Formats: sequence, structure tokens, C-alpha cells
Amino acid sequence: MKTVMILGGTKGVGNEILKSCLKKGYNVSFCGRNLSRGNDIIKELQQEDQLYFHELDLNSTDEIENFYNQTIKKFGKVDALVLYAGITPVSSLIDTEEDLYDSVFNVNLKAPYFLIKHVLKSMMEFKSGSIIFFGSAHMDYGQEDRTAYALTKSTLYTLSNHIAHHYAKYGVRSNYVVMGWTNTEGEVDLRASEGISEDELKNEAKDIIPMGRMLNRFDPVPAVMHFISDDSAMTTGSLIRITGGEYI
Repeated sequence: MKTVMILGGTKGVGNEILKSCLKKGYNVSFCGRNLSRGNDIIKELQQEDQLYFHELDLNSTDEIENFYNQTIKKFGKVDALVLYAGITPVSSLIDTEEDLYDSVFNVNLKAPYFLIKHVLKSMMEFKSGSIIFFGSAHMDYGQEDRTAYALTKSTLYTLSNHIAHHYAKYGVRSNYVVMGWTNTEGEVDLRASEGISEDELKNEAKDIIPMGRMLNRFDPVPAVMHFISDDSAMTTGSLIRITGGEYI
């Protein structure tokens, strides 16, 4: 039985990946800031033996190692690591304050980096493992008001390729999923703060995205499940764009 560790997993696409993993019979370790939300998910899915939730604020790396240790304690190993969690604040280069910069880099880059540090050791020991990065079309240069976010996503792509190149000899694979414009809770809440409803958001997106609609939370899941599975045993260092044809 595989064990999948998710950085995130309580909301959006991450939560759909969690549910898909359970349907495959996998164990899942996931995390988030809201302890009651994590516990509610476990109760709702009625899979206490196959699920572990760790309360974790990604602005701090203090609990990252403990998240890993508790996952190993419950399930014994990590077969796949899905790096889903991230934040997308609105700020141009000239408007970015230091606290916003630090928050974006802590959540989007520093937390994944140090979680990988620990998980990679386990994967090297078992000579097997799959790491799946969640990227963004912003990685190439980004919209004007997503500067710090764009930098973190491009750096994660470099990290994915670094792992693919240097750790293939240990049986570790690393791949990068570019997720396009998606109506996640975070995106909907962000637009609501700007006075844009979800329906208005979807109408705007359908005129921009070549395939005529924005992504939903289910669209990226099959690609992730492929990278978790043994069907992708010889796939590493790849980038897959699930964007509906949208490129920034």
C-alpha cells in the first residue's frame, strides 16, 4: 500500500487528490493550519486508519520535521510527496513590502524545501519515490501584480529538475504540474475581496482561456495520480501544463 504525503490537502485540488488517493487504497498524510478542519475531514471520510492530519502553519518551519516524523511513525514510509499548498497575494514588484515577500517565500518555497529535505532521506533509503510539484503559468515571468509568487514558482521548477537530475540514481522521480487558472477557494476569496463574484470570474476566464473555461478542482487530479502511480515509473524531470491552453 502506498503512502502519499500532501503539503496541504484540506481544500481545493489538494483535497480532491486526498480523496482520489483513498479510493486507490493509499494512506494519506496531510496538513493545514485548521486542526478542526483536518479532524472533520477524517471523520467525514471515515478512514481514520488511512489518514493522518498534522496541524501546521507553513509560515514557520518548526513543525515541518515533526510532520514528517509523525507520518513515518504512523505509516512507515513516504512513497509520494505532493507539494500543493501555496499563496498568491496581489502585489507588483514596486508595491511589495518585506513582510509580504517573506510570507510568500516561506509558504511557497521554504516550507516545501525543508519538507523535501526530510522526505528525500526516506525515499533514498527505500530507493523509490515520487515528488510532484504544483506550479503555475506565472513561472515564466508572471503577471505584473504577482511578482513574488512568480519567483517562487519558477524556483520550484528549478528544484524539481535538480531532484530529477541528482536523485534518479536512488529511484526518486520529480515532476512539475503547471496548474492553470482554477476556481479554488483561495482564488474565489481573492476575487471576492476585489468585488468580483465567482460567476463574473468564470465569465472573464472563458474569454481568456483558449479552451473556453477556467479549470475546476478535478481537472489536475488525473495527472497527479499518474505521477503517484507506478505507471510513471520512468517519468522524471517532466513538466505538464494543465491550463486549458492558457500561457502567460
